Amino acid sequence: MKRLLVLTPLLLAGCTSLDPAYRTPAAPVPVSWPVGDPYRGEAPALADFNHRDVLRDVRLQTLVGQALQNNRDLRIAAANIAAARAQVRITRANQLPRLDSSAGVEVTPRRDEDGDINGVRVGGSASLLPSFELDLFGLLASQTRAQQERLLATGAAERAVRVALIGDIADAWLAYAADTSLLTIAENTVAAAERSRVLTDARLRGGVAPRTDLLQAQQVLETARADLAEQRARRAQGANLLQLLVGAPVDPSLLPSSINQAAASVAVLPAGLDSRILLRRPDVIEAEYRLRATNAEIGAARAALFPRISLTGLLGLASSTLTGLFTGSAFNFSAGAGATYSIFNGGAARANVALARADQQAALATYERAIQTGFREVADALADRGTFDDRVSANQRNLSAANDTLRLVTARYREGLDPFLNVLDAQRSAYAIERNVVAVQLAAAQNRVAVYRALGGDGI
Repeated sequence: MKRLLVLTPLLLAGCTSLDPAYRTPAAPVPVSWPVGDPYRGEAPALADFNHRDVLRDVRLQTLVGQALQNNRDLRIAAANIAAARAQVRITRANQLPRLDSSAGVEVTPRRDEDGDINGVRVGGSASLLPSFELDLFGLLASQTRAQQERLLATGAAERAVRVALIGDIADAWLAYAADTSLLTIAENTVAAAERSRVLTDARLRGGVAPRTDLLQAQQVLETARADLAEQRARRAQGANLLQLLVGAPVDPSLLPSSINQAAASVAVLPAGLDSRILLRRPDVIEAEYRLRATNAEIGAARAALFPRISLTGLLGLASSTLTGLFTGSAFNFSAGAGATYSIFNGGAARANVALARADQQAALATYERAIQTGFREVADALADRGTFDDRVSANQRNLSAANDTLRLVTARYREGLDPFLNVLDAQRSAYAIERNVVAVQLAAAQNRVAVYRALGGDGI
């Protein structure tokens, strides 16, 4: 009786958890971002932010909204969440009582005194079979907790897909803007090359220029035409990429017309000083949920070392005749309890505990690596951000000087003071620098998107 009194509170409590005590691991990174050259001071981080705080152009916001409805990667992620949620329900159902039922009808011949068949006898039975496993050591509860943590991890993974998609669309939209600017440059270069060819042809006809000048001008023109055709293909490929990311045809009115316009619409997101902002990253959140799941799985593996106790019962009706099936004499019931315990399994149960602990260590390393990766991504993006203003300004000044040089040597060529080779060199230099200005503008805008990604993107 004393033992029963001791066990009763335990039975009523449901179970005892054997999960190890969980504590969020310390972040294995510095508490603040790098300082000094090339880093610049950061304004305080926003308490919360989303892509609209960074991507200010309404056209880009519209494309992002369409993608969040149509993108196939997001649909896969949503299906994964549904599957994880169903798995939680399956595991949780094991903690609840189970009730099975059965029914049957039996027909047997009725014989007279001579052994001849004289009709049939119809009997029946019906029964309910309740059963319930007492989760004294928390096996089922730990399994349920593990599945719940994995469900939350799957939700964080879906958010990571969402943030990556938003960043990819922004990058592709900006790249399309840059390709459009490069296409305009290529068209202007073809027009300038055509004017040079006309000029050299006139000078050749006037007898003041050699034929080699005309041939060189023709070469420059054909090269420019080839570059123009290539740039048209590249911009079309950029539109195809946007359509893939959005998951539907893209309205041309939502596309940018130049990198100058598009880059100006991407805002700078302050990173603050405290690296703990990394804890809002979806990959870090996912890694911690998976770490918590392995913690619960250790508890489940420990609980499996102990006996499993089940309660069973039977409520039934049985009669040799259908008419007697619902009489009092047909009623029957029974109840019992049973325990199962593996006396020898070759050490498999203890090996499962060791396996769960090893999985936990791997999950811990994954969590720490996610934080370290995030720190590096933010630090790299901030290092780039600290130099882009200088790089853009330097390239703009370089382009201005190159255009002045081109105008000067062209005028001197018209006057017969400089050879045509000087004009060709100035044209090539101005063309390359103008393209480089576009490339730096694109990189600066995409860097602002990279900071948004690295800081975790949209919140929950």
